[in-house]
Amino acid sequence: MTEMGNFGFATRAIHAGQDPDPTTGSVIVPIHATSTYAQDGVGGLRGGFEYSRTGNPTRAALEECLASLEGGRHGRAFASGMAATDTALRTLLRPGDHVVIPNDAYGGTFRLLDKVMKHWGIEYTPVALSDTDAVRAAVRPNTKVIWVETPTNPVLHIADIALLAELAHDVGALLLVDNTFASPYIQSPLELGADVVLHSTTKYIGGHSDVIGGALVTSNDELDAGFGFLQNGAGAVPGPFDAWLTLRGIKTLEVRMEKHSDNTEKVTEALLKHPRVTKVFYPGLPEHPGHEVAAKQMRRFGGMVSFTVEGGEEAALRVCSRTKLFTLAESLGGVESLIEHPGRMTHLSTAGSPLQVPADLVRLSVGIESADDLIADLLSALD
Repeated sequence: MTEMGNFGFATRAIHAGQDPDPTTGSVIVPIHATSTYAQDGVGGLRGGFEYSRTGNPTRAALEECLASLEGGRHGRAFASGMAATDTALRTLLRPGDHVVIPNDAYGGTFRLLDKVMKHWGIEYTPVALSDTDAVRAAVRPNTKVIWVETPTNPVLHIADIALLAELAHDVGALLLVDNTFASPYIQSPLELGADVVLHSTTKYIGGHSDVIGGALVTSNDELDAGFGFLQNGAGAVPGPFDAWLTLRGIKTLEVRMEKHSDNTEKVTEALLKHPRVTKVFYPGLPEHPGHEVAAKQMRRFGGMVSFTVEGGEEAALRVCSRTKLFTLAESLGGVESLIEHPGRMTHLSTAGSPLQVPADLVRLSVGIESADDLIADLLSALD
């Protein structure tokens, strides 16, 4: 593949790992629907492929592209974001180790730590990652990882990646950034000092709500070897069609993220003016406590916005049930707009824990439809 490091983001999204097929000239990476590969004598592998759990050409193209977009040397694709999360945790941590996590971490990450990993001797501490002093106070001698989401899910808190990377490295820990909410177009954690970037590629990277996937990207050879060992050894890999769909989505990532951001800024402005909206969470707002940091480390402010409504949980549930264009559904990052109630849906597993989300909170994934139509839909639901 032509060296892509000096090319712009959109060029890399379309071309990195995706040279025309040498046999047919196909400009689109083929779907290599095969489980195994003929060998030219024992150990004589063609292109390094022997078995598709271990490696598949379609998946390899996706992994090269993901690494390029995040500015890393190595990319690993997985069957889901949680498969990538599980691989990261089991590679980076051992029984007796400790991890610092956001105090409003994604519910699936919290569930895996609280319901599974802690039974294998992994300890965790939730903390407001926007408070560097609080993070430093939460670090223990056995802390091996500071696990960052920024923006967080669902209240969009912002963490300073560069500061946390410095803090982590000072105490001998690694910094992992879940970059799902921002996408590689909006934020580049490795450039800011992170050791590992994680994605649910189901979301903005795939972008069309038609495929499940996850990814880990790093420039650390040893970490990548560990990820690769579990990717093969545990086997939570995407099939070639899933990899192909994700690659297809990636090609329009830049233009989609610009439109997502444009629409969300307009939706946020409308929400701020509505008398039944009591608070709006969006890092693009100057009054957002993390706005200054977000402006420093993000190209745009993204397509996610959350808000609370007057009348508590029942009012929030009514808003979620009344929209027509905003589909009531979990997930995010697709071209279509989604609405959900985190307390009853994506973050139900945090109920009763320090990570429990406000009952009156509504989360929007703003799509790329006409902004005026989306605003009219929300205002109708609120009224």
